[in-house]
Amino acid sequence: MRNGDDLEGFDGEASSASMISAASSPYQPTTEPVSQRRGLGGLRCDLDYLRGTLGRLKLAEVLLALTAFICIETIMECSPCEGLYFFEFVSCSALVVTGALLLLFSLNLHTRIPQINWNLTDLVNTGLSTFFFFIASVVLAALNHKTGAEIAAVVFGFLAMAVYAVNTFLAIKKWRMSSRQQSSRQTSDYIRARTESREVVHRPEIQRLDARKRQIRGWRRMPSPAHECRDALSQKLLSRRQKMLVIQKEGPSKLSTYICAYII
Repeated sequence: MRNGDDLEGFDGEASSASMISAASSPYQPTTEPVSQRRGLGGLRCDLDYLRGTLGRLKLAEVLLALTAFICIETIMECSPCEGLYFFEFVSCSALVVTGALLLLFSLNLHTRIPQINWNLTDLVNTGLSTFFFFIASVVLAALNHKTGAEIAAVVFGFLAMAVYAVNTFLAIKKWRMSSRQQSSRQTSDYIRARTESREVVHRPEIQRLDARKRQIRGWRRMPSPAHECRDALSQKLLSRRQKMLVIQKEGPSKLSTYICAYII
């Protein structure tokens, strides 16, 4: 039977052993916050972007394009309808594309697709929207019938064009800055790689390996004694064959002399 002190000591040893096994176990409980995990549950609104200049411009563009589209949709009759249809297409397209980009940027969804150059995409969208809003507003102003809806659509079209122009200017600056940063990053990576390669070349162990390789190559190129002996024997046999051919040409009169010379 164990007494109370022995049981307490046993419990302490068991608890310490369990703590050590838990610390050394590779299956540790994760401490990753739920908000940082990937998936649809990890979406969060980027308030810093919405409070910034680009976010406010995006919101203004969406509201102006929506207002211009509503104004143009309230027109029931039109005599030449080409300008109205073109303005309707431009305002609807700008509303859809700009709204999608605002959603991507505000929820940081664009960071999950790094293969796309989002700065250039935003620049193309704002530039094209500026150009087409200007054309559509000018055409609608020239072909309208002085109704309230048409005048309001023209006004909001020019306002949207101005906001898109400002966003285009800022997008150009941001795109140039990102291009410079990318080029400087590539240059620094190239310089770092060159420096690391030079350090590897100048290491003592690498130099010893290179010297050993050169020494082995030199040994392979040096003629061995067996090769020298073989060359000497082949030259001697060749000279004797040449002598025998000379004997056959000169006749048997000098055969004995050459046999003696051959033996000697």
